Amino acid sequence: MKEPDCLDHDVTHSSMDSSRVFVLCLSSVCGKPLLNTRIVGGQPAPEGSWPWQASLQRGGGHFCGGSLVNSEWVVSAAHCFSSTSTSNLAVSLGRQSLEGSNPNAVTRTVVQIIRHPDYNTDTNENDISLLKLSSPVIFNNFILPVCLAEPGSSFFSGVNSWVTGWGNIGSGVSLPSPQELMEVEVPIVGNRKCNCNYGVGTITENMICAGLEAGGKDSCQGDSGGPLVSKQGDRWVLAGIVSFGNGCALANFPGVYARVSSYQLWINSHITSDQPGYVRFTSTGTDSDLSVTCAGLAPPPTTTLPTTTLPTTTLPTTTLPTTTTAKPVVCGQATMNSRILGGSSVSSAGLWPWIASLQKNGSHMCGGTLVAVDAVLSNANCFSSSSPVPSEWTVVLGRLKQNGSNPFEMTLNVRNITVSNLTGSNVAVLQLETNPTLSTYIQPICLDNGQTFSEGSTCYGAGWSAGRGGEEEVLQEFQTSVVSCGNASTSDRICTGSFTLEQGDSGGPLMCKVGGSWFQAAVLSLENNSRGRARADQMMVLEKLSTFKNFLENTVGAFLSPASSSNSSSNSSSVNTTASTSMTTASSSVDVPHPFIMFSHLLLFALCLQLFI
Repeated sequence: MKEPDCLDHDVTHSSMDSSRVFVLCLSSVCGKPLLNTRIVGGQPAPEGSWPWQASLQRGGGHFCGGSLVNSEWVVSAAHCFSSTSTSNLAVSLGRQSLEGSNPNAVTRTVVQIIRHPDYNTDTNENDISLLKLSSPVIFNNFILPVCLAEPGSSFFSGVNSWVTGWGNIGSGVSLPSPQELMEVEVPIVGNRKCNCNYGVGTITENMICAGLEAGGKDSCQGDSGGPLVSKQGDRWVLAGIVSFGNGCALANFPGVYARVSSYQLWINSHITSDQPGYVRFTSTGTDSDLSVTCAGLAPPPTTTLPTTTLPTTTLPTTTLPTTTTAKPVVCGQATMNSRILGGSSVSSAGLWPWIASLQKNGSHMCGGTLVAVDAVLSNANCFSSSSPVPSEWTVVLGRLKQNGSNPFEMTLNVRNITVSNLTGSNVAVLQLETNPTLSTYIQPICLDNGQTFSEGSTCYGAGWSAGRGGEEEVLQEFQTSVVSCGNASTSDRICTGSFTLEQGDSGGPLMCKVGGSWFQAAVLSLENNSRGRARADQMMVLEKLSTFKNFLENTVGAFLSPASSSNSSSNSSSVNTTASTSMTTASSSVDVPHPFIMFSHLLLFALCLQLFI
């Protein structure tokens, strides 16, 4: 029976009975192979078991795998393609072996290759691509789409998963003739454990790992781009795309896959009709990965306990004289940001409300941060001379996209630019002509005033660079961890795991959360990298912001306080009273009780006595 929302789909597929043809939407057919009864594995796959499996071929030779997600699109790995040329490229579906007869096989040429714009060849981040077929395929027992893991899916350590492909059966060992499709069952390995295996910072939240601790079962060369699937109820869900690994099936080095649940928005932005079916995969029990720890690994996220509401007693309300208290400006508060573990793309405004876009003649040049009500901090190298001209620059706050609508942004003129004059790295402070209106989307960050950022703690960077964040160039974020500086260790330096910087990121912040507030630990800089891209196999060594404390105090003024410490100082804040108010301020030498307040206190005291009689 058709689902009601399928009436809007006009893609015709054959039913399991080839004598009838009817309309189905992908949410009703994805991930349900009738010929698959897999419980255990590690052998050639019976024909029809994995009907979404695709063989990517150039000139008739298999080089990578893929997964069918609807009648016209296949998802694979970005690293399978050194270019987006479709010359001699074809996709074979319904195939059982690479050699011999395949009566159920269907082949289509490829008319478009879309690699993820943020794919990084050094770190393997965002290793995903989409292939558009020259014409739709007809669904049958041997050709069906797989369901995709929905954002928010949870794959706990130990969840059973299956990898399929025609790749090598060992490092350098080709699949023997007739090269039948192989399948192997491997458990999910949590990202914390996988990071400990590969080196902290190597495995991001856009990746998922699977394999045996003892080795012996794994994907290998030739399987790249193929599927890692897990079963939820009666549906198979694509959890990962074969990406990389240290050798094949080595002990303590599980296979690493692109995490499909991270890419729904990107996939749907290109597949705009007959969109893939998505399923939220939910693991049961407790995730044992949360107990994993190793050197340099940040502590696991804390669990928020349910709030217990106690019964309350309603007392008579009394109206006190009206007072208006000037609320102090605090730093490091991002009410829309609950970041504990990372991501790759900032999808909504307000997550990093202090991020600034420094623009020269209307073009984004560098990042920056709002650090006071009238000052923005950036990198001195963003300015070509030691005496930059303020009138050439503007600062945009509250921005999410460099191209597109930004309803919460403010553009401010620059009154003055001051560059520090220290040996080595230098920073710059831009004084604004007018103060921005602070909101959920525009807030200052706290400056490092000698904070300790312990090894293993999680930090973030964010910025805009050309070619990242899609056509709209959405603000991008990356996650890293504080590590030991080793021989480079000094009190003026902070070191983190490796990450990639582009030119437009320079001047942005390295942000770490301390005691519930976000602090800027360092200013991002490309000055130590002549080619404008940080090497991904090295740790990053950055000058701590506390190095510039004297300069910042002279240019910015007194540092703002985080919310946790502002409460204690708010008692000294000025209090503005209305003409009808007769209460004295805290600065008076004698506090004179107001008669009405005394009466209120007596009334409350009498009511409390009644509760205990």
